[in-house]
Amino acid sequence: MAISEVKRLAQALSQEYNSANPDLAKCGQFLSQLKIALIELSYLTHEERPNNIEELTLARDVLEIGAQWSVRTKDIPSFERYMAQLQTYYNDHSALPASPLKYTLIGLNLLCLLSQNRISDFHTALETIDPEQLHNNPAIQHPIKLEQSLMEGSYNRVWSSRSEVPSQEYLFFIDILMDTIRNEIASCSEKAYTSLPLSDAGTLLFFTNMEDILNFAKERNWKVNPVEQKAYFHSDADEKINIPADQIIKQTMFYARDMDRIV
Repeated sequence: MAISEVKRLAQALSQEYNSANPDLAKCGQFLSQLKIALIELSYLTHEERPNNIEELTLARDVLEIGAQWSVRTKDIPSFERYMAQLQTYYNDHSALPASPLKYTLIGLNLLCLLSQNRISDFHTALETIDPEQLHNNPAIQHPIKLEQSLMEGSYNRVWSSRSEVPSQEYLFFIDILMDTIRNEIASCSEKAYTSLPLSDAGTLLFFTNMEDILNFAKERNWKVNPVEQKAYFHSDADEKINIPADQIIKQTMFYARDMDRIV
């Protein structure tokens, strides 16, 4: 594919993705064609030459759209692949013009690691970020503050962070975090209480409507009494555990006789 055709496809991708109501399936088709074309033209691994800056920038811009597209289509492995490719452009090609999306995507990658509880990878990624950006860039500070809130157990701050996201793509990973938090809170509630009013359960779990509460209760196998407006929890204490007492006694006596023989 000629460079002029690659540029045409890249422009079509950019226009479609940045439109008011992008067709994500169509964007995916553009990305598939562009990835093949860029590999064939070797722009992903070209040496940094002055006459090649435009081509490298084009490849980077395509990969950045690909990373954002992956989040919108909820494809985490695809997002991780795009980010792995982008690291070369962010770290090894200093002659390229600065990308306005660089730190937004780096922050998004940090949030992705956090949502998967990959804490060591999260801190390793932090060490590669420029100190000035680390302390002053809102896109980087957002996942850092989220991690601090999680470590402190301040889940209300995690929830409220939805209103402060640097881009809409951040919401996808925050929702994953909230699902993890809700299940953790639910597990603790099941051990602490035999039942809870649905309204109280909704407050604890950061749900804003009854339908979400009922769906979550169904997933957790809670028994909901619509008259009392309560959720009853399954308790392990309610289960009868059969202990084979006779067998244990006989086995213990057998071991005791063997010990006497040894002595």
